[in-house]
Amino acid sequence: MKKNIHPKYNTVICTCTTCGNTFETGSTLKELRVDTCSKCHPFYTGQQKFVAVAGRVEKFNKRLEKKAQ
Repeated sequence: MKKNIHPKYNTVICTCTTCGNTFETGSTLKELRVDTCSKCHPFYTGQQKFVAVAGRVEKFNKRLEKKAQ
């Protein structure tokens, strides 16, 4: 590995702009801000909605019924 060509890898505090949660991570940046984190993202909190999937299934069933007639 060549010397003095790689950026310095730091331990930084990452801040979520949505909920204000902070956690420690590594980065070449001095400061990290993210839009969503594991504390507020719907996938991780279990409050994810599957509305779009239900709509697609209903559309498919309607098309299938029209073809059957």
